[in-house]
Amino acid sequence: MNEVMPPDTASDRAIGAQHAPNRHGPERSQPAGKRRRRATPWIMVIVSVAVLGGLAAWGIIIRENDVAEERATAEDASLPKVTLVSPEKGPTSRTLTLPGETQAWFTAPIFAQVTGYVEKWYKDYGDPVKKGDLLATIETPDLDQELQQARSQLDVAKTRAELAKVTAQRWQNLSGSQAVSQQTVDVNIADYKAQQALVEAAQYNVARYEAKEAFKRVVAPFDGIVTARNTDVGNFVNAAGGNAGQQGHTQELFSVADVHDLRVFVSVPQDYSGFIKPDLEVSLTLPQFPNQTFDAKVITTSKSYNVAARTILTELMLPNPTQDIYPGAFAQVKFVVPTDPNILVVPEQALLFRAKGMQVALVGADNKVHLQNVTLGLNLGQTVQITQGLKLTDRLIANPSDGLLEGQTVEVVHTSPENANNEAPSSPSSKASDH
Repeated sequence: MNEVMPPDTASDRAIGAQHAPNRHGPERSQPAGKRRRRATPWIMVIVSVAVLGGLAAWGIIIRENDVAEERATAEDASLPKVTLVSPEKGPTSRTLTLPGETQAWFTAPIFAQVTGYVEKWYKDYGDPVKKGDLLATIETPDLDQELQQARSQLDVAKTRAELAKVTAQRWQNLSGSQAVSQQTVDVNIADYKAQQALVEAAQYNVARYEAKEAFKRVVAPFDGIVTARNTDVGNFVNAAGGNAGQQGHTQELFSVADVHDLRVFVSVPQDYSGFIKPDLEVSLTLPQFPNQTFDAKVITTSKSYNVAARTILTELMLPNPTQDIYPGAFAQVKFVVPTDPNILVVPEQALLFRAKGMQVALVGADNKVHLQNVTLGLNLGQTVQITQGLKLTDRLIANPSDGLLEGQTVEVVHTSPENANNEAPSSPSSKASDH
């Protein structure tokens, strides 16, 4: 039987609720403060996991950015850094400075023409002389004896000629008579003529020795200065040329130079030989006169190139009225030669020596290299003329490396490549502005 329970009162329900078992687990029977304390660790775990995840994600993002920056830096570093220059119009003229050497206008080495001993010398190094001034005298005992012998032979020849003349006249007076034959007359006349010829020969012989006697006096051949004295009193000299050495070699006794004007010899390169003309005015400087400039002019050229140096010998005339400039001096000679200003010039270090010939490295708008063949003109020192292959608007690498290739990408910088390599990692913005 089912019993019908009376309805609970409010107080009964309250009491029952307190003692009734918890159907939802033990937690419902716990106080609210204890339940909050149990939930707090879970929240902390969740928050910690979220923070760690955020930090890890942030680290990954930073690392990817660093990797991207390093990759970009490495790509930038792998590109050759170059500076650019543009061709320029050449100068209207240029100064060509070349070494030169001064020489005396005339130089005469004076040798002995007779054999003997130096009796005395009268002029020393640097002494000025006039034409005919006595430089030295030579004792010639052998020559003196030969001259006396020649004069004696001349006297004998004259005596014989006089005798032949008288004999010929006597026979000629008897010619036509029956006492002598015509043949005898002719023989005596011919003998007289022969004796006359012997007299003339003896006279020439005497004159020859007298001429040699004149060479006992060594004199200056022209006005100038004595630049060498290679003899002394008592030195033996011979007619072969001068002082006789131990090995038979001869040396001049004196050397006399005319220095009122000087000759300057300069070797001009083949490229500029076409500009060297007679009467071209030049200037020169000398180390012993650092603050002075001397004017000279071109006299002539050898009109032939030195095969070894490919230069042409050029002769200049340098006035030397005060004779302060000496022969044998080193000089810096400056030529002003005209050049065509319409011919472009580039720095010499911009050239590439390749198997295809002379080239320059052009850089296009896309920063790619194009190796351009060029034709060279004159070498102007730090710059070189380019007669074919370039325009004024071209951009070329100032100092290309030997390993540069056609079509290679480069990075253009405003400073030198060495400084650019050092500054590139710290200033990427500046590199970007270069492009």
